[in-house]
Amino acid sequence: MEKTKTIFIGTPFFSVPTLKAIVKDPAFEVVAVISQPDKTIGRKKVLTPTPIKVEAEINNIPVLQPDKIITIADDIKALHPDLIVVIAYAQIIPETILNIPKYGCVNIHASLLPKYRGAAVLQAPILNGDKESGVTIMLMDKNLDTGPILAQASVELSKNETPISLAEKLAPLGAELLAPTIKKYINGEINPKPQNDAEADYVKTLTKEDGKINWNDSAIQLERFVRAMTPWPGAWTTWNGKILKILEVEPDHHIINAYRPGQVFCDQNRMTIQTGINVLIIKRVQLEGRNSMDSNQFMRGYPDILHSVLT
Repeated sequence: MEKTKTIFIGTPFFSVPTLKAIVKDPAFEVVAVISQPDKTIGRKKVLTPTPIKVEAEINNIPVLQPDKIITIADDIKALHPDLIVVIAYAQIIPETILNIPKYGCVNIHASLLPKYRGAAVLQAPILNGDKESGVTIMLMDKNLDTGPILAQASVELSKNETPISLAEKLAPLGAELLAPTIKKYINGEINPKPQNDAEADYVKTLTKEDGKINWNDSAIQLERFVRAMTPWPGAWTTWNGKILKILEVEPDHHIINAYRPGQVFCDQNRMTIQTGINVLIIKRVQLEGRNSMDSNQFMRGYPDILHSVLT
């Protein structure tokens, strides 16, 4: 059986299970991997290869790392790929490159399209209290996440779901789904299904400012917000001119609107903050310039936090 010459485009750990899966599958020949450039990490600014580059080098696959992928369009064309697979690359693939492979470019997207096109797709279902999320395998076109769908698979969200735990569910799910889907598509067994644009919504890339807590929101909303913003950009507020990260919380329903939104008090020996509706029990925090600590330890070290109003 003739192998499908494949170029794999991706960067973070989320991409690695899929690369591993198609490298092991005898139906595919991965002729190159394209990744974002290496970045410096940590206080010591150590130049660190991307996770997908590490996996590619383990398998002796050539790696290309352009600042902008359009600059290597001729290199991609020279490889004569049958297929390009894209997952979590963080660059728009220009139409010039989309048109190169015989079977087109296939993307694994970490949501159930057309819901949550765009960037913050791991955070959005948590923030919105969805019951499920999933992965979509689609053919790419020139627009953002608008291409026809080849396959989908879903997972339930747990009550403690974070973007990290959701990624750990979705990465192997996408890896498991890709190879059989591509084979069926190449064999003409799948008719790509157009997306219903009327049902689509977009989620943008998160910035630090997106993590700022609005204490007028309800306790239920804010509990989801804290989980959704973990680890980036983090859920934060300000106290005495410093950033206070709220790392872990649980909603409570036995106190309703007893204080001002954002006001801190102690209830049953627990650090508690009034919200727009009901209160949040604070379990773990981190003050700017300090290590994270549980809330009881924080109240002992900073007793003046009680009765102050966070902004």
